[in-house]
Amino acid sequence: MFASSRASFVARLKLFVSDGRGVAALEFALVVPLLLMLYFVTMEVAQAIEANKKVGRVGSMVADLVTQQQQMSKNELEGIMRLGESTLQPYNRSAPDIEITAIEVTDETTPKVQVVWARKLVNGSFLAGSPKGTPETIPAALKIKGSFLIRVEGKLDYRPVITWAASSKQTLGLMSAFDNIAMTETYYLRPRMSMTIPCTDCY
Repeated sequence: MFASSRASFVARLKLFVSDGRGVAALEFALVVPLLLMLYFVTMEVAQAIEANKKVGRVGSMVADLVTQQQQMSKNELEGIMRLGESTLQPYNRSAPDIEITAIEVTDETTPKVQVVWARKLVNGSFLAGSPKGTPETIPAALKIKGSFLIRVEGKLDYRPVITWAASSKQTLGLMSAFDNIAMTETYYLRPRMSMTIPCTDCY
């Protein structure tokens, strides 16, 4: 009984292999999942690269707009940050963080690098940045006595289009390391129209 069942199975298997349609169906079943995975990974990588470029544009655009002013107000800074936030559209899976910090390098024998004013946009809400007088660190090439700088930091926790349930990630480990990619860009610019850019109501 067992021998006849085995012989029948072997015969059907030989018939399946000898049939070109069976081989094609088997190849299709093996290749299609791989092709779909490659397609979605390629699409995701392309979108991630584009989002990273936009994070860079946010920083450069915001810094450029601020440094063209002779003075700023809290409302004007918030409006500029909203413009920067809109640069990331149509990406909307997570909100960017934007921080604008005015930094002075004091004209002393041993110059201090400290905050003049700072505002930031975090998760859609406007907040005060580092308090006035907070020590800061800047690149050595920018540490010039009596200088004034505007620093803009753009941050985005990039979330892929394709997401998996938490249980699936734990079971299968599907790209969990790429589920939240931190993208950051920092720009320093000097004022264009004046020596400093005061903001009287930033605190």
